[in-house]
Amino acid sequence: MSENKKKMQFNFKQMMIWLIAMAIGFGLGWLGYKELDRFFDFTAKLYTNLFKFVAVPTIALAITTTLASLGSKKNTGKIFLHTIMYTLLTTVVASLVGVLLYLIVQPENLVVSPEEQIAKSEMATENGQRKATTAYEHILNAVPSNVVAPFAEGNVLGIVLVAAAAGLALAAKRESENIQTLIRAINGLQELFFTLIRALVWALPLGIVAFSAQLAAQIRADVAFESLGKYVLVVLGGNVLQFFVILPLFLLISRINPLRIFRGMLPAVLMALFTKSSAATLPVTIASAENNLNAKPEVSRFVLPICCTINMNGCAAFIMVTSLFVMQNGGVELTLPVIALWVLISVVAAVGNAGVPMGCYFLTLSLMASMNNMPIWVLGVILPIYAIIDMIETAVNVWSDSCVCAMVDKAVPAGEKE
Repeated sequence: MSENKKKMQFNFKQMMIWLIAMAIGFGLGWLGYKELDRFFDFTAKLYTNLFKFVAVPTIALAITTTLASLGSKKNTGKIFLHTIMYTLLTTVVASLVGVLLYLIVQPENLVVSPEEQIAKSEMATENGQRKATTAYEHILNAVPSNVVAPFAEGNVLGIVLVAAAAGLALAAKRESENIQTLIRAINGLQELFFTLIRALVWALPLGIVAFSAQLAAQIRADVAFESLGKYVLVVLGGNVLQFFVILPLFLLISRINPLRIFRGMLPAVLMALFTKSSAATLPVTIASAENNLNAKPEVSRFVLPICCTINMNGCAAFIMVTSLFVMQNGGVELTLPVIALWVLISVVAAVGNAGVPMGCYFLTLSLMASMNNMPIWVLGVILPIYAIIDMIETAVNVWSDSCVCAMVDKAVPAGEKE
């Protein structure tokens, strides 16, 4: 618990630093000095390029290593199957709820400077060809003809498919000595990129100053606050619906009292809210499940660590909604095939979400950066408010973990562990 307290204090300190950086950047951006604005534009673009540098490897490695690690769990039979089933169901529903709210609320595009508006018009012209793309063509475009193509072309779904296929293949042959060597090499490469990402996070206050200054400049240039407000409403509204409506419905269908589960898991949910880390909350989540709900240890100590890794309801909703918002601002027509494609991407990406600070944000940024001509600056506008979104998301993730554990615990009678 002492380690968790340290993490909580670190996150609080980090959040305060980011809030101060946001305030400083907003104040400097509001002054309207052209040279200062140019410097902040340069800094923001520099950070965006750094994010792009780690984009594709982060997506591929996170999904591959996550799926490869599941191979060691397959002998746990019924518990594992129920965990995967409930995880995928809740994650898909979270993504669909995000889509439904987005279509109902319909956030408008952000208004930008004249120069950026011209660039956006050019993007829309280039992306206009996608409007005629059929569902069959989407599938054909997603399946790569060689291993290098999706990474070179920024084919997001192709990258996801290659990474997922590689991860499942590694899981299937995990007992092979050569495969074990390969998995260790891939894990080492992932650690390398995680180190780079942590360095970016360490230096992020300067980036937040720049992004906040850009936001202030855009407000001076009549950026539509209404649009950003609607986006936040969709993201937070989706999380609130998932927390208070969707997940309790799953429990009710399984004939489990949601209030009893909520009361028992409240310490874990509250800790998740403030630490913004499912991993840091895990010991409290397991203790709450076993002590307050009398969950079977063979279930809680197996299900909850898996869910902590792959059950990311809040992340799936954020990826879905934010990707739609960025693509819409980039001139992409949000047709049914496009939306269906991104539901799949958001679910697979959330399952493979990297366990790093601001993981969902970086993963979404990576997905958008790996596509051609997407307005990454939109994510810069979102960044100053992401700390609040991250708190809600993590609480939803841990609450979903708790619900999955309760459902699996009821579905698997005592003594059925293999």
